[in-house]
Amino acid sequence: MLSLEEQIFKQIKKAKKILLTLPSQRSGGSISAGLAFYLFLKKLDKKVDIIAENDIKFELNKQWSFLPNYEDIKSNLTNLRQFIISLNIKDSKVKQIKYTLEEDKLNFIISPEKGWFESKDVSSHPGGFKYDLIITLDAIDLESIGKIYDNNVEFFYKTPIINIDCHPGNEEFGQINYLDLNVISSAEILYYLMKNHYHGLIDEDIATCLLAGIISDSKNFKINNLSPRTLLTTSKLIDLGGRREEIINHLYRSRSFSALKLWGKLLNNLKSEDNKKIVWSKLSPEDFKNTGASEKELMEIIDELVLNLNESYLLAIIYQLKTEDNKFLVLESVKNINALKIGNTWQAKGNSKRAVAEIKKDYKIKDNQEIIDVLRDKLAKIP
Repeated sequence: MLSLEEQIFKQIKKAKKILLTLPSQRSGGSISAGLAFYLFLKKLDKKVDIIAENDIKFELNKQWSFLPNYEDIKSNLTNLRQFIISLNIKDSKVKQIKYTLEEDKLNFIISPEKGWFESKDVSSHPGGFKYDLIITLDAIDLESIGKIYDNNVEFFYKTPIINIDCHPGNEEFGQINYLDLNVISSAEILYYLMKNHYHGLIDEDIATCLLAGIISDSKNFKINNLSPRTLLTTSKLIDLGGRREEIINHLYRSRSFSALKLWGKLLNNLKSEDNKKIVWSKLSPEDFKNTGASEKELMEIIDELVLNLNESYLLAIIYQLKTEDNKFLVLESVKNINALKIGNTWQAKGNSKRAVAEIKKDYKIKDNQEIIDVLRDKLAKIP
């Protein structure tokens, strides 16, 4: 019987064209790992596209544009399936084909060598899909892929899926589910998958992407559950040419003045609930306007803020960009808490580590404290 790894490479080997997908609400680690596997598949001489929905809350951050082939990440599926019109030419060969546009109608004008064609000679049917294999990375379910899945449900259900993930709660929706909940990053899963079968293909660019994924998901090796194996993997990636200094310079030594000012606002509004089990803060439209900071900078600040909350279980940030807009709630798991489940009251999206919910105005709330009270009650029910 083939192992899971052998099954994965058997599917990859026979695939003619592969679609590699990332969640709509993704971390920098997902982007890095995705690019690493994309480059690896290309070195296997496979035709492959990498795609991630350009979600307004988790749009592809230019912070990651230093990674090799970052510009190859597409934001939507095009020409996924062709429409085929067939003409029976058994009794008469085609001499000439033209087409005309008539308002919303496309007319094909086909001239036979002799005689004529009739309606019974014409048939039509949808062609096959452009891709014959899907690989999902860091997606706990198909819905987390966003509109790329929502708009192409038939494609996802009729095409084999390899599901690779490290997050708790994965619904194992693939034909092959390659999961490891004992690592901090899918980049680490991919490293051993590549190493065990095609070690010689891991070049400097692939090593750099994998290393960036581990550095990002470990918050630059500052998280509490860092394992010796992860440190060993990091060492091996540096030996393979992973450009650590380049990664650190782009991710941790490039804070803008506006981000620093927003950080100050966030810390000034910081509060705690239930013996510090929940730490939360808020940001108003004026905070964003006065600091000149963006949502993307806020997400980067949250990454570093959570490192200093060892006594807490959950970090919650409530913010609003414009007075007339809905509010947004960012939930970051500090300990072994599933942020996505905690935020399900507001249909949060994301994963167990970070989830984002849009709290619409028709959801009647008096103030931010009411949101925190809901979180506290849900946290109390967790064993």
